[in-house]
Amino acid sequence: MKNLQGKVAAITGAGSGIGQALAVELAKLGCDLALSDKNEAGLQDTVGQLQSMGTRSSSTVLDVADRAAVYAWADQVVAEHGRVNLIFNNAGVALSETVEAMTYENLEWLMNINFWGVVYGTKAFLPYLKQAGEGHVVNVSSVFGMIGVPTQSAYNAAKFAVRGFTESLREEMEIEGANVMVSCVHPGGIKTNIVRSGRIGEVGKASTSDRDKMVKMFDKAARTTPKQAALTIIDGVRKNKPRILIGADAHVIDSVQRLLPTGYQKLLVWGAKRNFDKHNR
Repeated sequence: MKNLQGKVAAITGAGSGIGQALAVELAKLGCDLALSDKNEAGLQDTVGQLQSMGTRSSSTVLDVADRAAVYAWADQVVAEHGRVNLIFNNAGVALSETVEAMTYENLEWLMNINFWGVVYGTKAFLPYLKQAGEGHVVNVSSVFGMIGVPTQSAYNAAKFAVRGFTESLREEMEIEGANVMVSCVHPGGIKTNIVRSGRIGEVGKASTSDRDKMVKMFDKAARTTPKQAALTIIDGVRKNKPRILIGADAHVIDSVQRLLPTGYQKLLVWGAKRNFDKHNR
């Protein structure tokens, strides 16, 4: 899908971060947009940014963890726009906690959004992408869909699942000969609010200092802007890349995992212990 002019793109998590940047950059290319986000204020901010760009857009407050709501949104998008060519399953949340201490409530909350939200979005839109005659499924995983990281077991589980689900779908579409392309996105550190709005341990139990420490660490590591991420994703869609890596850190992590498929774990353990000792002297 090299020419995006006049195509209809649906985006989840469009109220901030990568989703918002995707909306803006796709609008510049002449795409019509169907936007969704659970955060109504953020969603309206995105809509406001598009008003002067001459593109047609619709917006829906949506919880991607609600299967019926996602299917209803897909029907609504086609009813309002006539068709849909691209679905960007981008919405996601963060959780930092050890396996032992993690509550099932937190685990289910994250999986319902980060994994099931992608599944619902894919399955709800896939028939419509086929009907359009030219379609593309873009599912956002993470570099944490390539390596396991301490305190990120839930996030790892969801993002590894998204990767496997998406790669399998791409194979199925190729076997079928469907005119639907499929890409899995693996962002590294992106300057978004995902950590600020995420959960750290049991709901309401994390101290302000714990959250501030996590945010500070993330901000230091996140080097790529949402706009840069969006442009990389769009380039990957145009080139029909099965895997889209975002940021220099993503390329490094991909290489390290290939070279040290289990050895990288020792590096992460060493780094985590060193960081713990540094902050607890």
